[in-house]
Amino acid sequence: MEVLTSYKGKVCIAYVKKGGIKLSKINKVVVLGAGTMGNGIVQVVAQAGYQVVMRDISDDFLAKGLKTIEKSLSKLVEKNKIKADEKANILGRITTATSMDAVSSADLIIEAVPERIDLKVKVFEEIDKLAPAHAILGSNTSSLPITAIAAATKRPEQVAGIHFMNPVPMMKGVELIKGRVTSQETLDKAVEFTKSLNKVPTIAMDYAGFISSRLLQAYCNEAAYTVMNGNSPKDVDDNMIYCANMPMGPCALMDLIGIDVCVFVMQICEEEFGPRFKAAPILKQMVNAGHLGRKTGQGFYKY
Repeated sequence: MEVLTSYKGKVCIAYVKKGGIKLSKINKVVVLGAGTMGNGIVQVVAQAGYQVVMRDISDDFLAKGLKTIEKSLSKLVEKNKIKADEKANILGRITTATSMDAVSSADLIIEAVPERIDLKVKVFEEIDKLAPAHAILGSNTSSLPITAIAAATKRPEQVAGIHFMNPVPMMKGVELIKGRVTSQETLDKAVEFTKSLNKVPTIAMDYAGFISSRLLQAYCNEAAYTVMNGNSPKDVDDNMIYCANMPMGPCALMDLIGIDVCVFVMQICEEEFGPRFKAAPILKQMVNAGHLGRKTGQGFYKY
């Protein structure tokens, strides 16, 4: 059966197998990407008892990702949340690879590469050829269409969004996105897997920004406008923390996410939902100045 979908005017055809393939129990997980999101996902998956492979394009990226995981686990030991031998066991369940062949024995693959549709489509085309027939293919995208990504494979019914929140080890929620042809069995397996990580799954439909990014960016964009109107970032943040009981203010949150990432997601939402998601001029100005938040040392605040 063919299902037509589109993204930015391009028609995508997803071929759905009649009857489908029986999905097996998830034992081995491969995470594609050792960056902030990738290594965080690897950590929580290993903490839950799974064997997990962290794959990236270079040994340097992998070493940096492992160092971040080791540092994160050491903090848990210092806080008496895990024991030293448990830390060693968690690290022992993690292996690394630079070859995409790592996916050849995976039950679940979670893609966590940069937020570019062309790159993600290319990755899914490749893993579709190498992964076992029963494997579930997940994307950690925060805003890009799962249906378009799934259309790059011959198993779109086995593709779902598995969107972790940053920082992954601390955030309890995982947003699961059902593409147009994602099977209920795939979604059920993703829910079961998420719960096994001691995370809380929420189901979102495949529209720009899903639930979390769509609501969050509207909130953050309005906060940027209040700064443009003359309010200080600290007053805006303190107002939301102490008057609305938010755990972090929107300006500090944008600095954490990255101003460029916020603008990118707002543009995706603007394309689908219209001008109400048009990024505040101050955000575009900050991107032009290279003031992207914590990662550059300057955003709404200096770091």
